[in-house]
Amino acid sequence: MSTKTAVIGLGSMGYGMAKSVLRAGHTTYGFDINQATTAQFLSEGGASGALSDIAGSLDVLVIAVLNAAQTEDVLFGADGVAPLIKKGSVVVSCATVAPEFAKTMALRCKALGIHYLDAPISGGAKKAADGALSIMASGSRDAFVAARAVLDAMAVTVFELGDDAGAGSAMKAVNQMLAGVHIAAMAEALTFGMTQGVTPEKFVEVISQCAGTSWMLENRAPYIVAGDYTAHSSIDIWPKDLGIVLDIAKSAKFGAPLTAAALQQFLAASGSGLGREDDAAVAKVYARNAGLTLPGDC
Repeated sequence: MSTKTAVIGLGSMGYGMAKSVLRAGHTTYGFDINQATTAQFLSEGGASGALSDIAGSLDVLVIAVLNAAQTEDVLFGADGVAPLIKKGSVVVSCATVAPEFAKTMALRCKALGIHYLDAPISGGAKKAADGALSIMASGSRDAFVAARAVLDAMAVTVFELGDDAGAGSAMKAVNQMLAGVHIAAMAEALTFGMTQGVTPEKFVEVISQCAGTSWMLENRAPYIVAGDYTAHSSIDIWPKDLGIVLDIAKSAKFGAPLTAAALQQFLAASGSGLGREDDAAVAKVYARNAGLTLPGDC
């Protein structure tokens, strides 16, 4: 079934998601605060039209922005689109947010007759472009039905985690806890190895084939070897995401010391001016403190 879909937020993830929806044969609009990015998507086959003009005809609105504040602004801000969307359409909200926020957005959408799917994503920019994401989703059965064609275009796996918004975001918090800790642990291990004469190249070659590996290690460590920190997922994402994780943990009276330690490393990296670099650049904090020179550094 072909749908009329808009994707708001054409960053490294959102652009690939929009292209995947377009490739699947759906009429797809793409919008971003960066007008050049919006124009690029239009030149690659995206549908043309101002959001305010086409909102009432949409079947699916995918929100792929950075955080809760941006999500709320898209829906209910001064130029919020929620009041313009037709009843029975579905909002697919993909940002990493606190579960309580997702529940609140779902209730506000329901009051307007709009379905809301709490649908955070995982997989990285390449999988977004390939339509091969994992989506951790929760919401009503009607929300899943309304979003199904678009979910299938964006993801290879859609986890259905319950009938109520919030469950998807809770699972994403668990995922981000592990992902953030794994990136920091990779950077720590790689630079520790350098103190023992293990080059970053040899680290990747060997550890990626051993029990100490992880998806994050295999994905991020090659960026360090190449000395290329072009942002696929930036340092500055992690103070936000791990901050959300720790806020949830605090409300549950749960201690998360490994998460807190990883957060401090990302904060140090951001405070050192690395915030817009790829999150693999957290290795630079370890290297600096140990007096090491990473590949590509002068």
